[in-house]
Amino acid sequence: MSIKFKVLNESSESSARVGSLETKHGTFETPIFMPVGTKATVKTLENKEIEEVSEGLILGNTYHLWLEPGDETVKLNGGIRGFMKWDHALLTDSGGFQVFSLSNIRKITEEGVTFRHHKSGAKLFMSPEDSIKIQNNLGADIMMSFDECPPFDADYDYMLQSVERTIRWAERGKIAHKNTENQALFGIVQGGPHKDLRKMCAEKLIEMDFPGYSIGGLSVGESKEEMYEVLEYLKDIMPKNKPRYLMGVGSPDALIEGVINGIDMFDCVDATRQGRHGSAMTSDGKINIKNLRFKNDLSSLDSECDCKVCTTYSKSYLRHLFKAEEYLGQRLVSYHNLYFLKKLMKNIREAIKEDKLLEFKNNFYSKYYKK
Repeated sequence: MSIKFKVLNESSESSARVGSLETKHGTFETPIFMPVGTKATVKTLENKEIEEVSEGLILGNTYHLWLEPGDETVKLNGGIRGFMKWDHALLTDSGGFQVFSLSNIRKITEEGVTFRHHKSGAKLFMSPEDSIKIQNNLGADIMMSFDECPPFDADYDYMLQSVERTIRWAERGKIAHKNTENQALFGIVQGGPHKDLRKMCAEKLIEMDFPGYSIGGLSVGESKEEMYEVLEYLKDIMPKNKPRYLMGVGSPDALIEGVINGIDMFDCVDATRQGRHGSAMTSDGKINIKNLRFKNDLSSLDSECDCKVCTTYSKSYLRHLFKAEEYLGQRLVSYHNLYFLKKLMKNIREAIKEDKLLEFKNNFYSKYYKK
């Protein structure tokens, strides 16, 4: 078996649970946030730093690594793990989200998707079988089915056709996936805001008996309330004995609300993207370190954080790095943001074990989102 998942603790207040996710390259307590290593690197950080700000499970991006340097080159290097010298666990997406974000330069057929390279304009094609082959070459512990990620506000008829196609593609991908002993393939539940389509998609994928299930098509422009409504609906449909992965979501409130609705796994690029622009997550809310008010501020970035950034540098110095356009500033704030989310998830797990998650949520929100 490529992965093993077990629920260890359950909340009496919600659908939150603490679980154990065992992979070939590490066992992880869930709920877990996974930093995104899009091109076989978490932007600006070296491996030792990635170990410090993660639980040891990170993402690679199928689309980008397929284009550069190519999945065969990555395979020649021993997969992503050998390529970037990462000794821990990996998850790869299917490439579907990137392909479908190129809505003005792609064509969808039953066979797959024809599209244009986002930089060169070269004509490319990807099928469910291609996505699986590429991910087999990349060698992650967990991989994703090739799905269509339609706009959340797509009309019902299109969404129905899209969901039916995603189900057929999931079946084709499952047949194409041969390395089942080492790589777990997840199905992806689509359907936009339509509960009947979400239910249909989930039930069809559950019949195929995937090792885990992802929820896609959220955090794509809809409101937080709409996203939470979908999660609340799916929590009683998704199998309780399999890991549940909410794709592309990573704001503190969405992590907490996702956990309340039974989600076990999360990823998002926002922590590092915002960090590179000087936006830092702190226990008192987000701040922009580039603001003038921090020019002579000798306090740490976050007085409640014990990461190496907060125990070493002042806000004054961090602001200087950004104003001087020194790359070290991007590295340090990216590092801190990921460490902040790692600590947040640890605190969430402890709150579930103590059956005090809703109390934790209220206390966190009162500080982080105070007016």
